[in-house]
Amino acid sequence: MKAGDLKVKTEDELQESLMDLRKEQFNLRFQKASGQLENTARVRQVRRNIARIKTILRDKRQAAS
Repeated sequence: MKAGDLKVKTEDELQESLMDLRKEQFNLRFQKASGQLENTARVRQVRRNIARIKTILRDKRQAAS
């Protein structure tokens, strides 16, 4: 997920993507705890994507005010 792709989305779409990523992060934590996690790099990718979305949401809100 690239920042340029996220900047063209609306705030509602970003919120929905954020919720999806948080659910995925939750599931990945459970997989890690039970020893079923195969792709350990995915945890880092999800965490960074969450940060990207939160940053873009903050920027959009600051630009609106």
